[in-house]
Amino acid sequence: MFALQPELKVFTGSANHNLAERICRYIGVPLGQATISSFPDGETYVRIEENIRGHDVFIVQPTSPPTNQHLMELLIMVDAAR
Repeated sequence: MFALQPELKVFTGSANHNLAERICRYIGVPLGQATISSFPDGETYVRIEENIRGHDVFIVQPTSPPTNQHLMELLIMVDAAR
């Protein structure tokens, strides 16, 4: 008997959306929907727009300059996906 395999979900931050789209196209899965924005005081807001419970989630977010901004966005996305 086969065990059910969790569905793969891929999300991206703002650092390299094109890379995430190419990865998704290569592996044949749609890019996940997430809202990423900044408050006027500079804080980052992330909302995962789909159900990810029970799925394997991958986040594509290079930490290229501006490194601090991209790294914080990645950490907030990881927290939102927990």
